[in-house]
Amino acid sequence: MAYLTIALVIAAVWPYWVFFGVSLITILLFFFAREKRIRRATREALHRQQAMINLELNAFQAQLDPHFIFNSLNAIHHYILATSTDMASLYLTRFSKLMRLMMGNFKKEWITLQEDLDALELYLQLEQLRFEQQFTYRLALEPEVEPMHTLIPPLIIQPYVQYAIWHRLLARPQKTGGQLNIVIGVKNDRLYIKVEDNGNPTASLLDDTAERLANGIDIASERLYLMSERYHMKASISAQPILDSASHPCGNRLVISMEHTPARQELTG
Repeated sequence: MAYLTIALVIAAVWPYWVFFGVSLITILLFFFAREKRIRRATREALHRQQAMINLELNAFQAQLDPHFIFNSLNAIHHYILATSTDMASLYLTRFSKLMRLMMGNFKKEWITLQEDLDALELYLQLEQLRFEQQFTYRLALEPEVEPMHTLIPPLIIQPYVQYAIWHRLLARPQKTGGQLNIVIGVKNDRLYIKVEDNGNPTASLLDDTAERLANGIDIASERLYLMSERYHMKASISAQPILDSASHPCGNRLVISMEHTPARQELTG
């Protein structure tokens, strides 16, 4: 009788301990898996942050191209020696403003479109001062664009413009008549930046890896990709030749597109 009583007690208690043990193991496995996911997500976030910092440094170094700085200082020196003090002063003023804007925008994750255009305009003015006979440029904003109230990542546009000048327009057999058009607009709530030139169509902007690395294009596209991934901007970059009436290449077109981000909009990762 005593053995029967003990057996009944064990039979009654045993399912509870099984349930308790299984539940405890399940809870422990859940928290272990959750902790593992948190650690992995933290590592990935740190990796992306480090990658963005490295790309920002590389982008800054690419914009502060030693050749551009050296040639700009040489041009200032030339104007001084040529007793063209007005030109030397103009060149030096624009050069110093550009350096200040570049260094000011370097540490920012977002800047207004107007801030980026101010730096881009100064860069174009400096290059045109040096190569005034070889190309002209037009920088246009469509009416729907509000540059003071539109945010974009810094250090994105200039590398493509620089490439268009140095490897398209200055590579033309003719040393005059180069044209560079930059048009910025908004369509279907997407900001687009269109860069067109009538330069050498054989210089491939998106395929020439060595030149892309040398001029910061890879860095710019990678930064835009990381920003797009983090802020769900759905950014894209496309390039194609411009064809004449006989379907012959007569220029180049690059379009950077991203979701329109008003300055008043809160940005969250």
